[in-house]
Amino acid sequence: MASPLVEAARRLGREVEALHFAPPVTHVYNPLHYAFDVHAAYLTRYGTGPREALWLGMNPGPFGMVQTGVPFGDVGLVRDFLGLQAPVKAPAGTHPKRPVEGFACARGEVSGRRLWGFVQERWRAPEAFFARFFVLNYCPLAFVEASGKNRTPDQLPRAEREPLFQACDEALRAAVTALGVRAVIGVGGFAAARAREALGGLDLAVHVLPHPSPANPAANRGWGAAAERALRDAGYAIPRAGSRS
Repeated sequence: MASPLVEAARRLGREVEALHFAPPVTHVYNPLHYAFDVHAAYLTRYGTGPREALWLGMNPGPFGMVQTGVPFGDVGLVRDFLGLQAPVKAPAGTHPKRPVEGFACARGEVSGRRLWGFVQERWRAPEAFFARFFVLNYCPLAFVEASGKNRTPDQLPRAEREPLFQACDEALRAAVTALGVRAVIGVGGFAAARAREALGGLDLAVHVLPHPSPANPAANRGWGAAAERALRDAGYAIPRAGSRS
């Protein structure tokens, strides 16, 4: 029998697959559909509760979860640090500038390298990190415009956002219940805001980490140090670089 997290992800994947998005969005990627085997393996191996907190990202990056099915899923770190790899079949109708190559993708995901690289540097083994935390994205879809530019969920028109956010809110509530977390750590302001909205009324704290994207100028001046400060300010003990946690 599949875990509650796997069932929630499968349900979310089906629900968002049925949604429609108009231009300027021309291509929509749903890794919970075409890369579900890797995503389910990630949930099954590392997503057993209880956990102290859930780290929550926004949505898949073009060279991260779009390729691997794992949040912030830079190919090299998913394969070599998290120990996950499986065939990923490209969906039909991909943008020519944003192909899905799965674990053959040679481009790195900067946000993923920063986030999972920080985890690797501080906790050394994934099991040590996942004993306390878990990582998910709020929205499982990636949106691409005709030019190949990424479009984030907050940029969608209200009529498209509302059904999408309704499905994502429900999945987030299911995830925090399954993981038994006491807090959500939004990786960026959008994720933190959605967590506050979706989880209002629950006895959960919501904290914020700076987003590791290169589009965030502050992240380019040392994201790891900024993330450590934010985590310590929120009350979390973080191992020193190279120490055993």
